[in-house]
Amino acid sequence: MSVDIALIIGSLRRDSFNRKLAHGLTKLAPSDFAFKELQIDDLPLYNQDDDDNPTPEVKRLKSEIAAAKGLLFVTPEYNRSVPGVLKNALDHASRPYGKSAWAGKPAGVIGVSPGAIGTALAQQHLRNILAYLDMPTLGQPEAFIQANDDLFAPDGAIGAGSRKFLQEWMDRYAGWIRHHAG
Repeated sequence: MSVDIALIIGSLRRDSFNRKLAHGLTKLAPSDFAFKELQIDDLPLYNQDDDDNPTPEVKRLKSEIAAAKGLLFVTPEYNRSVPGVLKNALDHASRPYGKSAWAGKPAGVIGVSPGAIGTALAQQHLRNILAYLDMPTLGQPEAFIQANDDLFAPDGAIGAGSRKFLQEWMDRYAGWIRHHAG
């Protein structure tokens, strides 16, 4: 029986570091974990006037979240916070009030950036949002990854220099999901 994980990547760029990190992390996961990347680039801008009549794209997003046992957020940092496309997806799936698809779903947060502090501030902002949305979120180990030449192997896997740390992170994340997903 597989543990279905919704993968939410906060970057739209095809060759983004965070997309590469997300795909590399899935290779470190236990064999019974199955990841599905959720599409968030086709969602309209959130407007509370639309809560009673969500678009098919919003219905799809909420349905895919509901079907997942857990969530993995992989986000870049834009202007010291989360990208707008990610915030838009969070808002859509949390509405209307009292019908949030996120509530109770265990989550992990990670990200990569060329900067020395990785995505520390974006992750902190995202953790604040997830706490409000009633999502138990893995707190330790934190992973503020700086993009460097050996982060990824030529085949897209996590490179040797980062593999041990990220394998330990994935092992903790998998345990977190198993504990909270029952």
